[in-house]
Order: sequence, then structure tokens, then C-alpha cells
Amino acid sequence: MECVKRILVYLRKEASLLQCAKFVQGVTGHFSPCGQDRATVNCGLDNNRFIISDRPFSGSRQANLQRPSFCPIKNLTAEQAASLPEEIASRGVDVGVAILVQSVNKRVLLTRRAKELHIFPNVWVPPGGHMENGEQLHEAGLRELQEETGLNLQSADLLWSILGLWESAFPPLLSHGLPQRHHIVAYLLVSSNETHHELQEKLRPDEQEVSACAWIDPELAKRIVAAEEGVKDSGRENPKLQTSVRITEVCGRSLTQRDLAVSTLLNTAPIDGEDTERVSTGTKYALGLWLEALRQEEVT
Repeated sequence: MECVKRILVYLRKEASLLQCAKFVQGVTGHFSPCGQDRATVNCGLDNNRFIISDRPFSGSRQANLQRPSFCPIKNLTAEQAASLPEEIASRGVDVGVAILVQSVNKRVLLTRRAKELHIFPNVWVPPGGHMENGEQLHEAGLRELQEETGLNLQSADLLWSILGLWESAFPPLLSHGLPQRHHIVAYLLVSSNETHHELQEKLRPDEQEVSACAWIDPELAKRIVAAEEGVKDSGRENPKLQTSVRITEVCGRSLTQRDLAVSTLLNTAPIDGEDTERVSTGTKYALGLWLEALRQEEVT
């Protein structure tokens, strides 16, 4: 039944026929010159298939597609790919949706995934998750937002846009083990006409999904984006900058406010050993695109 419910990625390049992306196939590399880590593509939903193409098609939107240089799918050897269990190798590439809620006073909401989750536990990300049959991207994002945080922004005239696409694998590095999941995550931006204080009052996080929430302003977002993966102490060089951020922690049905060291949000994925509390690499990518959108808004 799982294959019926899942929305998978399909690829079309030049004059080729539409094909379901293979689990071990690097989607970004398929469209980028010389296997680089970034490409400009066209994407959209058709008959419960998420299509990525090098050419526009009916209902498509143009978006940047990116992956980290250490992407496990990109760096898989032929021997490692052949050793994957059949149930993993035959999965295809799933679609995820993550939604950046922007308050009217220019803050975006990040959530810390619960420690008990099997994929990216204790990592800071925007609310999001899988798509269901018949859903549009923004419908899936808004549903996940409400399920995870209690925020209901459903509206027929709600404005949304695709910030970008991110190729994600879990575990995030091959040094952590062979990949078990392969996703294309669509990061969406939705603007609210309420301040983050007003939205904060409506937060009702699901403790099974979310252990904490935080509203990130542009200045903090810049520091998070500047924390480069693989560079020790990146983004921490100025001690005069903000050292803590107020977060809302979920304790059963109760919510408590406390300060979290900004340095925690500047952590990067460790090369080996257990993962650490940090902002996910894909989220850094999305925050960078959000900052660029703010700059474009100021220009216009």
C-alpha cells in the first residue's frame, strides 16, 4: 500500500520520455553541467507525479535545485549502490514539502524535530513532511504546518511561492552509513499578515513531531547560512553578536520559554559519530533563498 500513497519524482530531459527517478540516481547531477551541485529546472505536479524537467511544461514553475557537495547519493560507489537492500534500492525518490512561514515583521518559523524520530532527530527545520495523493505543494505544506505546530493558515487566496528544491538523503553523510531515504524537498514561502508574536500565541506543537519552535530574524538567518558545512567554528567569529535566541520548548501539553545558545544553531553535520543539534543543511539553503527574496523585495 505504501507505493500507492507515496508521491515520487519523475524526470524529463531534452526529448527523453518521462521516467521515474531511481533511488541511486543523482537528480541534481542529472540536470547540472558536468555533474555540478546546482541546476535551474522546471517542476510541477501531474497525476500525483512530481515532475522535474529542463524545459517548461503546463503548470510548471522554475526553481533552483541544489544538493550538498557531500550528498551520499552523489558519492555512492558502484559497489555501495549494489549492496543496498532491494527494498531501499527500489524505492525511487520521494517528495517532501517544507514551509517557511514569514510573519509580517519578517521572521520565519523553525522547528526542532523530536528526538524519537528516525530521520533527522533533534535537527532544526521548517515544518513539513510528505505529500498525499491529490494534494498540491502548498496544500501539503499547510497541512503539515497545522499538524506539527497547530498553525492554521489555510486560505483560498493565500500567496505562496517556491523558494527552491533541495536534494536530501538520510543519513546525511556516507560516513554515517548507506542512504536509507532519498528526497527532493520543495521549500515554500508563505507570508502571513500577522506578527510572529501573534502567530506565537497560536502555536500548539505536536510533541511527537516537534520538541521546540523558534522565530528567526534576518540577521540570525545570515549567521546560520554563513556556518559552512565542514568548516570548524564557521559563523562564530564575532563575539559581539547575539549569543542566544528565545525558543519555545514542548513539554507534554505545556510550552516553556527558554534561551538557546546561537552557537547550537551554527553547528554543522559531524563527519562521523552521532549527529548533533543543528540547523539542517537544506534549511540553510532555504534560509539563504529567503534572504535573497527579502533583498529583491527591498529593491522593488
